[in-house]
Amino acid sequence: MTLILVAAAVVLLVAYAFLGMDYLKHRQQYETLGNQIAKASQTLDRTPASPQDLALKLAAAEASLASVQDAVPKDLNSTQIINTVLKLADACQVKVIPLVTKPWSVENIGQAYHVFRLNIIVKGSFSQLTSFVNKLEDGEFKSIVIEDLDVIRAGDQSDEPVTARIALAIYAQFTTTK
Repeated sequence: MTLILVAAAVVLLVAYAFLGMDYLKHRQQYETLGNQIAKASQTLDRTPASPQDLALKLAAAEASLASVQDAVPKDLNSTQIINTVLKLADACQVKVIPLVTKPWSVENIGQAYHVFRLNIIVKGSFSQLTSFVNKLEDGEFKSIVIEDLDVIRAGDQSDEPVTARIALAIYAQFTTTK
């Protein structure tokens, strides 16, 4: 009988040891998870809240993108561009001589665009030249870029005529029909 009690006590001690070791292992995992939760909570507390007006900002950005895309024309041809520049020169009372036109080329600036380059010489008074350049920038072609502008004054007097060499680039949306 004592042998049975001793065997039962040994079995109970072994079972208690396994349960105790399992408890210690789970307690250590519990502490590790508790530390991870505490660190994650601290990180979450430091994270700024997302803006409430995000949908409004997205709508404004989409509207801005659409207006910029509308500023770059789709269908332009070189004759139309040259005629518009010459009519603008007549309106500003300057003489414009197209020097060099380059064929349409394709440039990638975030996306593909057709580019028409035109080099011109403009002759007139300084105020007429200034008026011409301002109207050129604010005129029909919103995608025009003045790549280079050299002004040559004939003399020292402000009322003497000036000559300007202007390199223009006109951008159009990419289509496969150019």
